[in-house]
Amino acid sequence: MMPDNVPLPTFIEPMAPGMVPRHLAIRSSKLFLQDFDLPVDIGFHAFEVGSPQTLRLNIEVWVDADHFPRCDTVAEAWDYDFLRNAVLGLVEGRRFNLQETVAHAIYDMVAARAGVVGLRVSTRKPDAYPDCEAVGVELSSY
Repeated sequence: MMPDNVPLPTFIEPMAPGMVPRHLAIRSSKLFLQDFDLPVDIGFHAFEVGSPQTLRLNIEVWVDADHFPRCDTVAEAWDYDFLRNAVLGLVEGRRFNLQETVAHAIYDMVAARAGVVGLRVSTRKPDAYPDCEAVGVELSSY
């Protein structure tokens, strides 16, 4: 056990420095929020207006090397709370006719963050039809 007065290293050291073959070098870093279900007042049919529906959201964010954490500190972290809370703030108390509108608003909000080099946002309504798993929209920089 390490004594209390010895500082812990904060940099993430490679497990085997110099042992990772060049063809296995990290080429991209992706963070994601997957299958986030939230109630959204969405839809243009009369029966949908004012009746929140489940919207399932996926966000994939590719981040450049300068903005991806290399140290094991909170200050270095890309804040997942930002993704979740910003989305909640965006949809709470707001009405949308189309998934496309929701997806664009989320896409624009995340794309404006520093270090984002690629982005994919998808929304789907899992309860739209009884004979379909879901209907949805995807926006991607790829």
